[in-house]
Amino acid sequence: MNKIAINTTKRTEFIDITSRIEKIVKESKVKEGLCVVFCPHTTAGLTINENADPTVQKDIIEHISELVSPGKNFLHSEGNSNAHIKSSLLGSSLNVIIDGGSLALGTWQGIYFYEFDGPRERQVYVQVIGKL
Repeated sequence: MNKIAINTTKRTEFIDITSRIEKIVKESKVKEGLCVVFCPHTTAGLTINENADPTVQKDIIEHISELVSPGKNFLHSEGNSNAHIKSSLLGSSLNVIIDGGSLALGTWQGIYFYEFDGPRERQVYVQVIGKL
């Protein structure tokens, strides 16, 4: 298993981790298989989305924040229930097919780490499974 260290700098932010995952896949020498990406944090998440226009990430952050705002009357004593809910909405893991030694992402797709309770030091785990 490989670990990617991520240092977030804002309460909520999107970080493109595609190139870091692609590097791990290339170094594994796996030609056909699966890349599993896992976030071991309950206030952060992962998603695959457009990587061509940065306004997409801004729109997602804005509208998820409207959907689950911090001003709600939450019971959780740490004051970050909205971050836990956002994390659950996005999810904590992704599976990406490896084809010809590369991630089989669409033309406009990238893999993103979402921070909902930063700034923090985070990790993402990457496991490459398949045939050399």
